[in-house]
Amino acid sequence: MPLAHFDGALAVVTGAGSGLGRATALALAERGATVIAADIDLPAADRTIALAKALGPGGAAYRVDVSDAAAMEAFAAEVKDTHHVPDIVVNNAGIAVAGPFLDTGVTDWERVLGVNLWGVVHGSRLFGKQMVDRVQALPNKPDKPNLGGHIVNIASAAAFAPWRTLPAYCTTKAAVLMLSQCLRAELAGSRIGVTAVCPGFTGTSIIENGTFVGRDEAVRERLRRRSHKALRLRNYPPERVAEHIVGAIIKNRAVVPVTFEGHLLQTLSRVSPSSLRLLARIPTPQG
Repeated sequence: MPLAHFDGALAVVTGAGSGLGRATALALAERGATVIAADIDLPAADRTIALAKALGPGGAAYRVDVSDAAAMEAFAAEVKDTHHVPDIVVNNAGIAVAGPFLDTGVTDWERVLGVNLWGVVHGSRLFGKQMVDRVQALPNKPDKPNLGGHIVNIASAAAFAPWRTLPAYCTTKAAVLMLSQCLRAELAGSRIGVTAVCPGFTGTSIIENGTFVGRDEAVRERLRRRSHKALRLRNYPPERVAEHIVGAIIKNRAVVPVTFEGHLLQTLSRVSPSSLRLLARIPTPQG
């Protein structure tokens, strides 16, 4: 069942210090939700809460490394003890690692898996358990059934399509998409919605903060500049993605592709996966 009313809701957003995480936190705050902004950069999370207070009830900022299981355990427990069980959880924190598979080392894989996949696993497992326990603890009335909450996992249009220069990133985002669909089936009986949001090119800082492996430093820097320029030219702000996230929570949608390329890649993955495999072979320009 959809969680359609945000007044009085508690929303946890990871990676909330900038980009899509901040935009989502502010969109929820503007609609009446109290926001828990979690980010590895605490001052950035503090700034998000300062902005949220100007729009709605405000909230609290926490420094959290989503890849750290113990830190996430402590964070989830503190949110419950200090506030209450969240009604909305947006597992948004993510990083990019780009470059050939054979040049992507174990350390790079551990980083991207830790944030992009384990971060979603930790957030979904810990807060999902709290939501389920809350539903089971409260008496259920046929005329007013308990709403368990909603979990949003930020995947990517890359979840629909392979790409030769993004093996680590595509793998983690495809895993987030599948995890979300499995979790949606499991938690439906507890009236907990789960949505995978799959944006295409969006104006966030993920390229600036990303890792480019392989080739020499000059080529990596040129690729970084070209990628950043492409995102600016695409000019799709994170605030527009945040509006899709809000709508997905209200409508309890399962998978939400965002941007033209998000919809296109989802469609091609269904009707012509062979075309995506061919597109994946196109090499990245050298600069």
